[in-house]
Amino acid sequence: MTAPDALSALVRPDRYPRSSAYDPAWLLGLDMGPNPLWLLEDLARDLDLRPGMRVLDLGSGKGATSVFLAREYGVDVVAADWWVGAEEAAAVFAAAGVDGQVEAVRAEAHQLPFEEGSFDAIVSIDAFEYFGTADNYLPYLVRFLRPGGQLGVATPALTREVREMGAIPAHIKALVGWEAIAWHTAEWWRFQWEITELVTVTSARLQEDAWRDWLLWTRACAEHLPEGRAAHQPVIDMLTADAGAYLSFALVTAART
Repeated sequence: MTAPDALSALVRPDRYPRSSAYDPAWLLGLDMGPNPLWLLEDLARDLDLRPGMRVLDLGSGKGATSVFLAREYGVDVVAADWWVGAEEAAAVFAAAGVDGQVEAVRAEAHQLPFEEGSFDAIVSIDAFEYFGTADNYLPYLVRFLRPGGQLGVATPALTREVREMGAIPAHIKALVGWEAIAWHTAEWWRFQWEITELVTVTSARLQEDAWRDWLLWTRACAEHLPEGRAAHQPVIDMLTADAGAYLSFALVTAART
């Protein structure tokens, strides 16, 4: 697949009409993982985001999802990330013309510097697997939501639990090792959240053909980004070998009770 073809494959108005309005080269320049706008647009179908809401984008990376939230849904965003500095993210927001709607904050997910009940919604795109799987994390996080506030997460998933299979599939383990232990099924997330009785899960599903979306994105990264094909070929090989047998993304939404 040539570079122009790889980029054009990221414009899919039939499936992601909002995301398709964004320059694929701009989005690739903010790369930190699988296409974050596709994940967010799909997840947002299960949320009720309205203009004027205050939304925490938790694990916002270089800021693409925060720009999308501000532009597409008219919400006020607090973009919180630990790996990307606030100044770097703020420059992205200024360049995108949303700096009046988006505040960049450097924050670790277990030490959030916010008042309780200060958000109408919390979203986390391709980040929750790094900090949100512990049994006590949801009780910590929901305190920052107002009553009835919404929580939405898009996170790498497997179609079956590792515990059930007895091992991480070899083609996945070869690339990500033990990290895949944190890639749970959608139903695992449903139980994990509902058992707390702190939230009502409104949707828990695997993204349709998530592995294909991931593969399209990685091929574009391989052709377009400076590090080239060698850096991305292992992911391409993993996804090609998997062909949707195990790899997916879980899209989970809930409301604080």
